[in-house]
Amino acid sequence: MEPLEVYNANYKLIQSIYSSRLKIQILLAVAQRQKTLAELREITGSTSQAIIPKIRRLEQLSLIEPLDHGYVITPVGRILATKIEDFVMTIGEIMKHREFWTTHDIEGIPRPFLHQIGDLISSDVKFDTTDNMFHVYTHFVTILQQAAYIHGISSVMSPQVADVLVEKVIEGVPVDLIVSRNVGEGLMQEPFLTKIQQLKSYPNFRIWMIDEPLHLGITVTDKHLSLGLNSRVNAVYDSSADMYSSDPKARDWAERLFQYYKNRAKLMKLE
Repeated sequence: MEPLEVYNANYKLIQSIYSSRLKIQILLAVAQRQKTLAELREITGSTSQAIIPKIRRLEQLSLIEPLDHGYVITPVGRILATKIEDFVMTIGEIMKHREFWTTHDIEGIPRPFLHQIGDLISSDVKFDTTDNMFHVYTHFVTILQQAAYIHGISSVMSPQVADVLVEKVIEGVPVDLIVSRNVGEGLMQEPFLTKIQQLKSYPNFRIWMIDEPLHLGITVTDKHLSLGLNSRVNAVYDSSADMYSSDPKARDWAERLFQYYKNRAKLMKLE
């Protein structure tokens, strides 16, 4: 069956759950751990009179059940609560950074990772301004300078960023870069070739090339994540806006994305 068919057959039940603040709060709360009625009153800010009918309905649906002096999630309830958590985090992230997502080509992010963008909710977006036209670049360089390792995906390259990476490699910092074929071929020309020749004997420096279009820039380090995308207006990489985060969940998302592309790329021979 198609989702719309399933919805049409179950819309009353779906609405009864998703349109109820208390039911959602109860499900999300008991999904974390067992909760007493007193704890649920505190979490929801509601009275026992208001909460108990909602609890009874969730019990009827076999989504929660009583245990000792509290309530716990059932196995079926956990499935639903997990989906609700994902929906909440996804819509929260989209609305929090709506300007960033709606003005950039998010199709450059592979679909499985796009479906997990709720992991980025603790991120911040930085934009260049008329008062500070290098705000994004300056912050990005700071991230690189603080890194104990650097994993990057790039569809563009700049001599200034390359200079910072050279310094980090010489310091002994592991640097792994994934680039598109056109960027990889560009790195074999000046002003990049001299820098590549300088680094080719360093075992902590590797470049991976991928034979498919890249429409994003990702840098993940031991401390930070930086995400940039192409503009929707002209399909060109937008260096004036980046999403940043030091949140471990966001960095894990970026690291998984890096490994996804690395598994599809081939190691370049730096000769």
